[in-house]
Amino acid sequence: MAFSLGAFSATIVCKSNYSLEAGHIRRAAEIADKSAGFTSPHPNFGCVIAVGSKVVGEGFLYAQGTKCAELQAVESAGELCRGATAYLNMEPGDCHGDHTSVSSLIQAGISRVVVGIKHPLQHFRGRAVRSLRSERVQVDVLGEDLQSKLIEEALKSCLLVNAPLIYRAACQVPFSVLKYAMTLDGKIAASSGHASWISSKESRSRVFELRGRSNAIIVGGNTVRRDNPRLTARHGGGHLPIRIVMSQTLNLPEVANLWDTSDVHTIVATQRGAKKSFQKLLASKGVEVVEFDILNPRDVMEHCYDRGYLSILWECGGSLAAPAISSGVIHKVYAFVAPKIIGGEGAPSPVGELGMVEMSQALKLIDVSYEKVGPDILISGFLQPIPDLTPIIPSVNETSAIDPTVTPDDARILFFYKAWDPYGAFSNFSPYPLHMTDENGVYLTWPSVEHYYQAHKFIGVNDPLARDCIEKIKSSKSPEEAAREGRKIQKQCPDLVRPDWETAKIDVMYKALKCKFSIYPHLNSLLLSTAGSVLVEASPYDLFWGGGREGEGLNYLGRLLMQLRSEFLGESLTSNNQMAS
Repeated sequence: MAFSLGAFSATIVCKSNYSLEAGHIRRAAEIADKSAGFTSPHPNFGCVIAVGSKVVGEGFLYAQGTKCAELQAVESAGELCRGATAYLNMEPGDCHGDHTSVSSLIQAGISRVVVGIKHPLQHFRGRAVRSLRSERVQVDVLGEDLQSKLIEEALKSCLLVNAPLIYRAACQVPFSVLKYAMTLDGKIAASSGHASWISSKESRSRVFELRGRSNAIIVGGNTVRRDNPRLTARHGGGHLPIRIVMSQTLNLPEVANLWDTSDVHTIVATQRGAKKSFQKLLASKGVEVVEFDILNPRDVMEHCYDRGYLSILWECGGSLAAPAISSGVIHKVYAFVAPKIIGGEGAPSPVGELGMVEMSQALKLIDVSYEKVGPDILISGFLQPIPDLTPIIPSVNETSAIDPTVTPDDARILFFYKAWDPYGAFSNFSPYPLHMTDENGVYLTWPSVEHYYQAHKFIGVNDPLARDCIEKIKSSKSPEEAAREGRKIQKQCPDLVRPDWETAKIDVMYKALKCKFSIYPHLNSLLLSTAGSVLVEASPYDLFWGGGREGEGLNYLGRLLMQLRSEFLGESLTSNNQMAS
């Protein structure tokens, strides 16, 4: 079902305030997008605290595992929070058992909260709204409690800033954008195949920004053979998207820029059994090869969904763009049109054969916008409307009430991966600081398990550079950046890694996890509540800590959590027996 801006049942709000309310919500959506390009795509949260027209505090989520937007805004506003209104572009979605977003607003004395959209993920949807209302905080949701043309526009900004999350939740595939540059006569290259450069420098800079907003960039074999691209972001941020090459036959060059994985990972998706010798060559270069029974865009996108990706940028030629569009996995198009004419009957166009024979069959873009970028014109729009997430799929408990044959107890394997998953609190990237002693017995605070783990690769190494690495990781703004820094240094400067790391890393992780689940009671309760279930870290490409794509991973993170669970249950049993005696 598509989202529709129809008539709403509304709370009575003075019309003169609509402009004010809409402006604050649009600002919340605007700042929610501020980390784009610096961290990998994640749910975008922004919070604006205002007293009337005056903004007294703001905050946004920088990355998964960092301080929530609401707490930042409350800290910024201070005592001015009491009696103020908080404007959120999206309903909060804390990790399981962590109610920081809601509690920070309540404890600060916020009297009213205006929410742009309810959370798209089922396990969060409506939960924070109910919690706030149970504490007698007035909550107004756009589209449910407020209505007007201005409110509709504000709601639209909230939908757009989290479009990747909404599409992922509704379609079970990542949000996919097709980008291309073409001449005024619709060509993406000359008849010879030469394409550098169709668009202007300004347009190419915008492309770097689009790449920085994506988990991965997809190209086909033709693009690799013809252009030998690097597909780097070069946007000044820290996030580097994965490169994915789709090739059925692996008719690819042995030497290519994409095979250099020193800075960023490359995946080659191919048909099962294709050129095993070339697969071994790619693997020797650090390139990951993923085989599919039948290589097609839909299956590749489902694979990317399983990897936790939110947003994909397609920079392929027409022969791959056409099946991607036909299979329904392309949601938005960015077309850079340059004021040039190249001609040529054999010159390629952006989209290949779609099987359409009449103009009435043409696909029409929705919500089209036009923007001048240098000498070029950027035309963008959606191929599919933003999904309507109401009504939502019923939960397991709700389903069991309808169908008694389906019970919550049937699920014996619990998966966790991203911090926003139902069991995301188990992730090393979840926002739980650790207070642990260093090698000298001095207590230090580590922002997350991942910070602690990555830094301990270099602890004990008698080298000033190693100590600098530790400080750099410890001061990283997010777990994601700590992981990126630690992995990069380990790969580029292996001499700085402690010599016993391969044998010590499990113990390092165990100590960090034990601290985390010991000092946070709600996390301890969550872990104990999984008794009888197998815990699997669902990372598809970390075959040591994760379970892998098809269960081939060692799942050491899941194993350590189950070990801790057993220890905590044993301690609880012993304590109960002692009390009974």
